Amino acid sequence: MATVILLGTLDTKGVEYDYLRQRVQQLGCEVILIDAGIKGSPQVQPDIPHEQVAQAAGIDVAQLAARGDRGAAVAAMARGATQVVLELFKQGRVHGIFGLGGSGGSAIVSQVMRALPIGVPKLVVSTMAAGDTRPYVGAVDITMMYSVVDIAGINRISERILTNAAAGISGMAHAYESFKAASSGKPLIGATMFGVTTPCVDEARKYLEKRGYEVLVFHATGTGGQSMETLAKDGFLAGVLDTTTTELADELVGGVLSAGPHRLEAAGAKGIPQVVSLGALDMVNFGPMDSVPEKFKQRNLYKHNETVTLMRTTVEENAELGRILAHKLNQASGPVVVFIPLRGVSMIDVEGGPFYDPQADQALIENLTTNLNQKIEIHKLDMDINDPRFARAMASRLDEYVQTQLKQPGHATSAS
Repeated sequence: MATVILLGTLDTKGVEYDYLRQRVQQLGCEVILIDAGIKGSPQVQPDIPHEQVAQAAGIDVAQLAARGDRGAAVAAMARGATQVVLELFKQGRVHGIFGLGGSGGSAIVSQVMRALPIGVPKLVVSTMAAGDTRPYVGAVDITMMYSVVDIAGINRISERILTNAAAGISGMAHAYESFKAASSGKPLIGATMFGVTTPCVDEARKYLEKRGYEVLVFHATGTGGQSMETLAKDGFLAGVLDTTTTELADELVGGVLSAGPHRLEAAGAKGIPQVVSLGALDMVNFGPMDSVPEKFKQRNLYKHNETVTLMRTTVEENAELGRILAHKLNQASGPVVVFIPLRGVSMIDVEGGPFYDPQADQALIENLTTNLNQKIEIHKLDMDINDPRFARAMASRLDEYVQTQLKQPGHATSAS
């Protein structure tokens, strides 16, 4: 039977969770109700009490409540709930997870959801769903539904919303339990792309598909890079074609498309073969021209379109990016190959282009190659990144490494 986890603060939302439990059970699912509240006694009896959740985080729930620090309480109960749910998942008892609440409740349940593999159904009904959902969703497949009214009892509106939500998570849980992949089982390759590196990635993708791979292309807009890192961490990918590492520039300089401090780390930690290039490290991303911070107004800015402004990275920034790349790649436990396009790292970083700056590119290349471990293979090609020959060279080298790894006894290419 499909099992749905209902996770929430039952000291304040017990009535709503009891309603949901009944609806989900009526739809043929087993329910495990977990209490992550700390303020007082739960309004409805949970299957896993808050004492057990707090204990999983190494704390005492009474002491946590006595501190009166709401932020610390939310963080602690989220940690504990994550451990509890991951253990249930290992036991095969999680086919879907549901939560509801305002900012605090949504923060707890979404943190737990982000720890589960992609593909496990995840649904949150939240007062925060009509705003910026990135802090909750992150880079995984969380579905957020706007509650319309505050989550404060069962009324004419909330009854309809919660009934729909119960049907949604129940249906997804049944589908997850009975899922049989329709794909061919081809090895998965993750590739990163930006508008200014599209020709390169398109050519590489065609090459790899002819070689029998399924290629997942991620738009390097922050969440795209995070999503690829998550899939690599969860064991879905057989190889990574990290052509477009531009998100590192946004993280360093303060652009709007950062993928966070751990970009370019998951594949290396898992030992997944990766071929890496310098795609779009010539730029930092901002919104419309008037949104560019005042301190950057005198920099080399390029209006990509009405909603996107690009800023050319400097010699100093490129030098630091080279060092950052080298440090991250040096930590990899699997095969790493670096391809360097000597005639430009993006469509607009070629001779005559608005971001053409040989000195900045050279600072990037020198600091990367100087700091890389000698064991890492480097290819410098006298062409720009979008040259079809450059794309095919990267794809071919990745294919060689992936095939070698696939032939190793006991190798698994995808997550369940």
